[in-house]
Amino acid sequence: MNRKTLFENIKRKATFLCVGLDSDIKKIPMHLLEQEDPIFAFNKEIIDATAEYCVAYKPNLAFYESLGATGLFSFERTVSYLRDNYPDQFIIADAKRGDIGNTSELYARSFFEHLDLDAVTVAPYMGEDSVKPFLYPDKWVILLALTSNKGSHDFQFTTDKNGERLFEKVLKVSQTWADENQMMYVVGATQGEMFADIRKYAPNHFLLVPGVGAQGGSLEEVVKYGINKECGLLVNSSRSIIYADSSENFSFAAQQEAKKIQSEMAVLLKKHGIIAD
Repeated sequence: MNRKTLFENIKRKATFLCVGLDSDIKKIPMHLLEQEDPIFAFNKEIIDATAEYCVAYKPNLAFYESLGATGLFSFERTVSYLRDNYPDQFIIADAKRGDIGNTSELYARSFFEHLDLDAVTVAPYMGEDSVKPFLYPDKWVILLALTSNKGSHDFQFTTDKNGERLFEKVLKVSQTWADENQMMYVVGATQGEMFADIRKYAPNHFLLVPGVGAQGGSLEEVVKYGINKECGLLVNSSRSIIYADSSENFSFAAQQEAKKIQSEMAVLLKKHGIIAD
């Protein structure tokens, strides 16, 4: 999916919501454990209930890898289900890969050739040769830039002798590897006004924004400082949607939560002139 198509989907559906499929076998409704593939059964119901209100899904690989081969099978079934039934959805592998070149080549082959995903999250620490193998045509690298966790201050805000912070250097240097048509950045919603600093260095890029909802990030603040003329935001919500209810009505509760967020996003898109009133 290219940039133009993603933006058209945002305008058509009046949403920039990404639903995180952080599907934990210990947290899904108990009645699903009777299913042959409980994780896929859970994901399928969540997807069917929320697809109208979002433009992207982001399965986090850790939740699938923790179950071994069974979990990876559930992950592949989930991706196939999205591809077959909701081809307009942007699918992100939240894998946070990043290794020496030949290893990255194999990771990229897995996500983009075998699974046909749209994007993968990548850590920038090992530099250009660890990131470039992921730069496939019409695929996306989503580079970790400024994350929402407490430990982000351990390294990301450190400065060099010229006062440049590490996350700023990541933004500047990585743009010599790829432009806004192949690269996005992860910026945590809890960073608030820091989005204004991000936009100084990456005014046109899409930002994947985790941390709205259960982690306490403010959607209004993210939009205030982070939106651009093509929206430029994919705001992820995981736990507050998929675990909105633990009963047999879990998918309806997820739908209502996704619908609520979509309604808020529609108002903000109109306010900033992305869609018409």
